[in-house]
Amino acid sequence: MKTAHHRNPGDPDAREVIERTIRVDQAGEFGAVRIYEGQLAALRWTGRSNSETGRRIQHMASQERNHNKVFDRLLVERRVRPTLLSPLWSVAGFALGAATALMGDKAAMACTVAVEETIEEHYAEQAAALGDDEKDLRATVEKFRDEEIEHRDEALAAGAEQAVGYEALSAVIKTGSRLAIWLSTRI
Repeated sequence: MKTAHHRNPGDPDAREVIERTIRVDQAGEFGAVRIYEGQLAALRWTGRSNSETGRRIQHMASQERNHNKVFDRLLVERRVRPTLLSPLWSVAGFALGAATALMGDKAAMACTVAVEETIEEHYAEQAAALGDDEKDLRATVEKFRDEEIEHRDEALAAGAEQAVGYEALSAVIKTGSRLAIWLSTRI
């Protein structure tokens, strides 16, 4: 057994930790791509795709697509089964993105803050669980965590907290994100 921490009875073994890490991160990055695709579609529908918010979302979406490509590659290289819930995350992510962008630019940014805060915590836990035997995977998780923090900070600077119903919207999105993480780790 390798990785960063000792194993308690019932804890996943090292291989399970790696499989769960790659599976859930691929699912999460795919979900993030779909959220941004939904937001961009809604911005196109409302004639706001070339706005400052549209450019901001396009930049974040580009980074999320790169993250997703890395985890898609790791799924194959490490022979990890993807989550069976990808079709659900595709629809749910797009719908969440479109709905928040239709609510307005600040709501779209509030969605980004809620998702990225949840992912930042998740990536921090993963990095702590990965030992020196998985330093490359840990470095990837830490790099992507830093980029997720940048997305959160950018969304906060764009007025996310001024969205109507910010606290409630944020709580609902964080709860859904945590549930998606829990499910994708296992299914």
